[in-house]
Amino acid sequence: MSAQLYPAAKDLAKVLWQHHTLYRERDGGMVIRGEHVQRWISLGVAGTRGDVRIRAGLILDGGTTAPARTETVVPLAAGTAELAAACRRLLADLTSAAEPPTVYEPVRGSSRRPRAPKPPKAPKGSRPGRSRGRKAVTWVVAVAAASVVTLYALASYSAAIGG
Repeated sequence: MSAQLYPAAKDLAKVLWQHHTLYRERDGGMVIRGEHVQRWISLGVAGTRGDVRIRAGLILDGGTTAPARTETVVPLAAGTAELAAACRRLLADLTSAAEPPTVYEPVRGSSRRPRAPKPPKAPKGSRPGRSRGRKAVTWVVAVAAASVVTLYALASYSAAIGG
């Protein structure tokens, strides 16, 4: 079955995109990459009945492929036109899923307004302006405060016992 995928994928790639890259996956499936549209399509064997599993996904900025977002199963005997129609449906679903969501009007009677997005927080960690000197000063102040408390406690204890 996987031997029949290559000619089908080759014909399908010509129908879908003029500029494409076609290669074989490790599991025997075929991948069609359309770099100019930042999309990929994978054809793989689905069961033993001659069905083809078609998956579609995005190509990220660095050229890596994102996981498949849409998928369907089509009989391979259906022909190139049927496979191309299924691929176009998946690509349309992928495009609509990749678009930002639309803003809806608030429900009537709702007095709440949508919140503005919060500004991003500064990264946590050491601040660039601080050095070791400030930590040392903090320790000196803490030790001095502990010493004062200890001396006060000793003085009040010795006064209580009459010394």
